[in-house]
Amino acid sequence: MSTADSALSGRGEFGALLRTLRTRAGLSQEELAHLAGVSVRAVADMERGRTRGPQRRTVGALVTALALDGSGGEAEALERAAASGRPRPRAVPMEAMGLRLPRDVRDFTAREADLARVRAVAEDAGPAYPAVVLVTGQPGLGKTAFAVRAAHSLAGLYPDGQFAVDLRGTDAEPAEPREVLRRLLGALGIAEGAVPPDAESRAGLLRATVEDRRVLFVLDNAADEDQVRPLLPSSGPALTLVTSRNALAGLEGVDRVALGVLRREESVALLSRVVGAERVAAEPQAARDLADLCGQLPLAVRIAAQRLAARPSERLAKLVAQLADEGRRLDVLQAGNLQVRAAFALSYRRLEPLAQRVLRRATLAAGTDFSPQTAALLSGTSLRQAELCTQDLADRGLLQPDPAAERYRFHDLLRLFAAERLAEDDPADLGLARERTARWMLARAGAAALHFDAERSPTGDPHGATAPRGPDEARDWLEAERVQWLDALRQALAGGHHQEVLDAAEAMHWFSDRTQHWEQWVQVFHCSVAAARALGSRRDEAVHLNYLAWARNLCVHDYAGGLAAAREALAAAREAGDLLQTGWAYGYGAGALHHLGRAEETVAWLKESAACHRENASPQSRLAELSTLNALGGHLRSMGRPEEALAIHRQSEELCRAGIPGQSEEVLAVFRAGTSQHVGRDLVALARCAEAEPLLRRALDGFEAAGMAAWSEPARLDLGIALRRLGRAEEARTTLDAARRGLAEQGHPRQGEAERELAAAADCGGSGV
Repeated sequence: MSTADSALSGRGEFGALLRTLRTRAGLSQEELAHLAGVSVRAVADMERGRTRGPQRRTVGALVTALALDGSGGEAEALERAAASGRPRPRAVPMEAMGLRLPRDVRDFTAREADLARVRAVAEDAGPAYPAVVLVTGQPGLGKTAFAVRAAHSLAGLYPDGQFAVDLRGTDAEPAEPREVLRRLLGALGIAEGAVPPDAESRAGLLRATVEDRRVLFVLDNAADEDQVRPLLPSSGPALTLVTSRNALAGLEGVDRVALGVLRREESVALLSRVVGAERVAAEPQAARDLADLCGQLPLAVRIAAQRLAARPSERLAKLVAQLADEGRRLDVLQAGNLQVRAAFALSYRRLEPLAQRVLRRATLAAGTDFSPQTAALLSGTSLRQAELCTQDLADRGLLQPDPAAERYRFHDLLRLFAAERLAEDDPADLGLARERTARWMLARAGAAALHFDAERSPTGDPHGATAPRGPDEARDWLEAERVQWLDALRQALAGGHHQEVLDAAEAMHWFSDRTQHWEQWVQVFHCSVAAARALGSRRDEAVHLNYLAWARNLCVHDYAGGLAAAREALAAAREAGDLLQTGWAYGYGAGALHHLGRAEETVAWLKESAACHRENASPQSRLAELSTLNALGGHLRSMGRPEEALAIHRQSEELCRAGIPGQSEEVLAVFRAGTSQHVGRDLVALARCAEAEPLLRRALDGFEAAGMAAWSEPARLDLGIALRRLGRAEEARTTLDAARRGLAEQGHPRQGEAERELAAAADCGGSGV
């Protein structure tokens, strides 16, 4: 009698035979598990008789691990014992019928990379760590459709069953894990009478049941981590796909697939698959516009496509026209029981009241994104509460977090939905919230801008604990919130808060010099001019008209507009008897005239400007005189008169050396850098490039030290030109390329000059011209 027959006759069980063969081979349970690629627990359960009929693949792995060659009949005996313990074929349990995978739609589009990632996870998973893939994203991204497509494509790898269950995570009462476990165990063939009463025991039985089965679970629409954890296998070859609108950040040991919106071409492809390629090809631009108006959200695109499919004679352009009306867009985006609004409402209803208020009132923020501080002001809560709410809303897929900063944005359709919910608020409360936010933002903007005024200290911030500390933080805040505080400026003007508008614009005067590439300065000073007029102050009107002329000349290059503002400033300054503002008006007018090609008038206006400043004994007029002389010399140089320009700029150097009482070193350093740049440019024009180089380097260093990119990049260009003419090819190319990139970022009018100089440096090898 063989060893196998003896063991079987004694016990007649698979476990007894396995233990005998393992002991004979001198292997521990751990060693056998390792060699066979199964878990130690699986080996132990088989030997104890808990698992009586392992699958044929498992038996084959054990035969190989035990080195059974078949000569003694052990391999066949082991398989016979396993077969006798396997359940006989029987009808599919009713529970399994109810948990079958949903239908896969044939027009499913895109997501190829994400599907490939899920397949890679499934194929690479080992028995010790069953694969779990968590699919997340905002409502309407097609998470369920994605999971169903993935499950169908992987079904061949899981012959022991594929099951799907809706966890009802967006319902008022999500599915209880205990009940879900009962259904899954029933689908796996466990008799109802053998199912334990408590959730913990049911979870343990599920893990034991699937430990050696290749099964696939789709757990759709999960509410939270506590709902999902009991449903996950702990070992074996199973794959679980979980979908949720929530991030489920606390779920450990899972592979995450965060779905995003489609690309435009993918949206058009989905449209084509539903309505037919011929209709889309006949109206390609309408198809693209439709995809954009749907925000590339798969649910919205599918609804639009289903509407069109149900109306085969309707043109795409007609639906585009209907969707273009924001007030109607969510009404239009419904087809039968498919509704974008309903999909969003499921998530909204699950929010706490404060989170609902934060979400809907965030739609009042200006611009495309907002900070938790803005959300706090609009919703009337603390900054800490707003931070927690916005993080939670992002985890729920209702807000999109910025990858680098603590800022958030809406999907376009979610913004429309949330804005509709503002009907839940009292209109008077909304008005107060907007005014509160605007005045806070305006106060913060003014205080932040004062970090760049060497003559004034930052004061008046509405919340000292979070106020920017130093110029770098101030600039970052002003940059990040510029749409918000500009909107606040407009609201303050409309609300009659004219002095606040004037104070904020005045505070930003020096900061605007450092950000000349911001086109919004025209809007800022438009508002301040209107505020000055409302206050009846001709002097303030002259000041801010001069700022407006500056902004039109340098920020948007509207020279006709700049000249018009300068003329108005000149009239107001003369009426107010303000010699300083009169001189500035002549200077800004001259800048506009220069760009309009009116050279002689430019010289005349600059001379008038210099005369006004020279006559004025105030320290401010010394700076103004210095600026005017620099501008006059620059204009003479552009007229082909570099010798006269150099003579004028030598006067500027004398003013710099003499110093200006009452002015800070920081301000004087900027003016010295500007003068050095002008002298350097004069010397280049006179072919004295060796003398120009150190002056231009000094100018560049000065502007960079002050953080004035709008000035440093033109100085870098001038230095590159000098280096090229000195024949220092490699250094010239490096400098010119950096200048070209910096000027392009600012949209500076000299970027074309930088490109030409760089091309000349490449063509000539840097030789002088």
